[in-house]
Amino acid sequence: MDLSLSISKYIDHTNLKPYATYKDIEKLCEEAKEFSFYGICVNPFYVKFVSDILKKTDIKVISVVGFPLGENKLKTKLIEASTAVNDGANELDIVWNIGAFKSGDYSYVEEELKTIIYYTQNITHKIIVETAYLTEKEKEIAVNIVINSGAEFIKTSTGFAEEGAKLEDIKLFKKIAKDKIKIKAAGGIKDYKTAIEMIKAGASRIGTSHGVKIVENIER
Repeated sequence: MDLSLSISKYIDHTNLKPYATYKDIEKLCEEAKEFSFYGICVNPFYVKFVSDILKKTDIKVISVVGFPLGENKLKTKLIEASTAVNDGANELDIVWNIGAFKSGDYSYVEEELKTIIYYTQNITHKIIVETAYLTEKEKEIAVNIVINSGAEFIKTSTGFAEEGAKLEDIKLFKKIAKDKIKIKAAGGIKDYKTAIEMIKAGASRIGTSHGVKIVENIER
């Protein structure tokens, strides 16, 4: 088995830096084509740009919504999400309302997600819960809210918090979800060893800006 190609298909090749340029994003796309990454994850501004570059490939175009804090009003998130889909996004990585969740307003958080998903059907939705801010009990609640929302994935992190994906969180999500949703591990995944550990623990997707380094390390 070609190990580099195998792990490439788990990777959402990512550049969400606030100073990313057209040239940087074009390079991201070329790397995705060279290494056969599953998808490209970019900020909404670049979705149409990326979609045009990748239109003759099977590489998925992924946009973030409510990034990176999740504190936008629902109407704002809906406009952002629907615009991204119209621009060519195949998948949305949605930052849920972290403040509302931490306040215990679980019904609002769930309804917000259901509404966004309802108005952007026929694509894949990943919900970013930002595990760095959650207690163990809240992580359990988070999994159930994401399941109830109808999303396909729960995602650990934006990469902007003090901590990203942790192996124990992937294991916990896998245990609670019982295959009702998939898991995307993101935040701080910079090498092959960490990536493969996440996959073995239950992650179906890896979000990283270090995809090339991960694959090249295998090849060496």
